[in-house]
Amino acid sequence: MQSILIVEDDRDLARVTARFLEASGFSVQVAESAEAAYDVLAHAVFDCLVVDVNLPGDDGFALCRNLRARSAVPMLFASARIEPDARVRALEEGGDVYLPKPFSLKELLAQVQALIRRSEGAVQGVAGAAGRVASASMQLGPFLLDSAAQRILKDGVEVELSPREYQLAAFLMRHAGEAVERDALLAEVWGAFSEVEPQTVAVHMRWLRAKLEDDPAVPVFFKTVRGQGYRFDVSGGAGA
Repeated sequence: MQSILIVEDDRDLARVTARFLEASGFSVQVAESAEAAYDVLAHAVFDCLVVDVNLPGDDGFALCRNLRARSAVPMLFASARIEPDARVRALEEGGDVYLPKPFSLKELLAQVQALIRRSEGAVQGVAGAAGRVASASMQLGPFLLDSAAQRILKDGVEVELSPREYQLAAFLMRHAGEAVERDALLAEVWGAFSEVEPQTVAVHMRWLRAKLEDDPAVPVFFKTVRGQGYRFDVSGGAGA
C-alpha cells in the first residue's frame, strides 16, 4: 500500500484529508509541524508528502529544503498563500506541485496519484531495459519483485525477508544498474532523517545476500561498489 505523510497544523483539515486519502487506498500519517515530520521521517519512508506552508516552527519551505538534501520523495504544497512569489519559492525549494487552499479533495487525490506515477515512471525509465514489466511487478533475472504483496521470489520460490531487508532489496532492484550511495539508502529505506549508523546498511546487505545470493561471499546480483555504495546487477556477473 502506498503511503502519504500529511504535514498540516489544522487538525480538522488534516483529519478530513487523511480520511479521504485512506478511503482512496492510501496509508496516511499526519504530523502537525515540521519538527514532528522530522521525527516521523527518521523512522519511515513515504511515497508522497502533502505539506502546508504556514507551520509552527520551521515552515513548509524549510521542511522541503531540509528533506531535499536527503530524499527525492514527491512533495505537494497545499497552502492558503496564493501570491505568485509563494508558488515560485515552493518550486525553487524543491516542491513538485503547489495547490492553493481551499482545494478540492478530488484534485488533491489526482495530483498525488500523478506525482507517484511520475516518480514510478522515472524509475521505470532506468530499470525498464533491465526487465521491469509493471509498476507493481518486476522480473529481474531470477528474481520477481512483487511490490503489491511486499515479497521477492527467486526462481519462483518466495524468499523470507524481514521488512527492512525487503525494502533494501526492493529499492536496489528498482534502481537496477545504478550505484546507490549508503547515505541515500539510509534516507530512502530507513528514513530521511534517520540517525542509524551507516554500518547498518552493510549489516543488512550481508543478511540480504545470505538469503538471495547463491554464494553470499561472492555476490553476483547485490554488489558492493567500492567507495560509493551498492548496486543491483540484473545480469548476475561475478565481481564487485
